[in-house]
Amino acid sequence: MNKRLFLAACLTPGLFGCSTAPSKGASTATSSSYPNNPAKRQDIVMQAMAMLDRGYTYGGKKLHTGFDCSGLVSFVYKESAGIPLKGSAAQMAEVAKPIEPAQAHPGDLVFFNTLGSAFSHVGIYIGSGKFVHAANERTGVKTERLNHVYWSKRFEGYRTVFA
Repeated sequence: MNKRLFLAACLTPGLFGCSTAPSKGASTATSSSYPNNPAKRQDIVMQAMAMLDRGYTYGGKKLHTGFDCSGLVSFVYKESAGIPLKGSAAQMAEVAKPIEPAQAHPGDLVFFNTLGSAFSHVGIYIGSGKFVHAANERTGVKTERLNHVYWSKRFEGYRTVFA
């Protein structure tokens, strides 16, 4: 079986199996389990997971040539949810709404300062303290833990386009 399909099949229940119906009196949009657009969020995470092990290319935005961090995010959001996110990581941070960690859900964006400037790296939060990103030429697209010493020191916050 294809590695990406296997990972997607294994992770789907863990990422989305716990999204229950809202409790009485709660609207779908304010549900703490999965707020607004759960189907698009799921599609974003699944598409991001399908990109694992793809190559890294500086400035890359296409499946067949590889991705950089913002190119990966742009591709995944457009292909899976029809959401146009363009530009650099910093430009994406400008259009996305900052959210508190407790408000972050799979499909939201995570930002880092990796080059000594604000919002110089972006990834897609997939839940359970993990994110998918286009790391570098050696490793390509991969998952990482937010609490890893390298990423936790550079973490700048969560942002969402679903607000």
